[in-house]
Amino acid sequence: MSRKKMSLRELDFNNSGSWPREYKIGACVLVGMLIFFLLWYVVTREKGDELASLEAQESGLRADFEREQAKAANLEPLKQQLAQMEQQLQQMLRQLPSKTEMPDLIVDISQTAIATGIQNDLFKPGEEAPREFYAEQPIALRMVGSYHQFGAFVSGVASLPRVVIMTMHDISLKPRAGTAGEAGGLAAIGPNSSLELSGTVKTYRYLDEEDTGLQSQAGAAGETAAGTATGGML
Repeated sequence: MSRKKMSLRELDFNNSGSWPREYKIGACVLVGMLIFFLLWYVVTREKGDELASLEAQESGLRADFEREQAKAANLEPLKQQLAQMEQQLQQMLRQLPSKTEMPDLIVDISQTAIATGIQNDLFKPGEEAPREFYAEQPIALRMVGSYHQFGAFVSGVASLPRVVIMTMHDISLKPRAGTAGEAGGLAAIGPNSSLELSGTVKTYRYLDEEDTGLQSQAGAAGETAAGTATGGML
């Protein structure tokens, strides 16, 4: 063992060609390993990190592709469901009164109130307001009647041939001025006491093709006017 160590000390690094064969082989192996390590560290390691990044990117893209593929597979059923929902919506809207039926419907509502014994002090339809799928007709009213008469009125409106939707806005129900229950409030009023119902109700109709066309023309005219005004200001 001591001879081997002495031999290592006696090696002349300036004249490696004179080394014994086993030392030359060992030196070549060490140099080769060093070169391999440097190549791995400088080139292969960087490429490995890039490869790992690309693999992660590939996994993300694959997941995105699978999600989009699932959406594409469900797109046709969703389109069919949307078409069915639009058809059902149109059928529901068609159950509302039309533009030509609206005047008669307002008269029917007023006559239904009179038929139940309600006194119409005010029944004034307002200006119609078109919306996206329908138009709403406000009616300012002031009615006088009993609990039973108002109940019969609501029941009579619900039984009209056309589907009638009425929503109440700013409605107040109070004892009729001069009645016995005025001082005691609503709690002191009996079933046949006189009540005053006042406020605004809104009823609705569907928009036909003519109304939709007029809305489109009005929107286009508004955009043109706005463009002209902007151009004039510039």
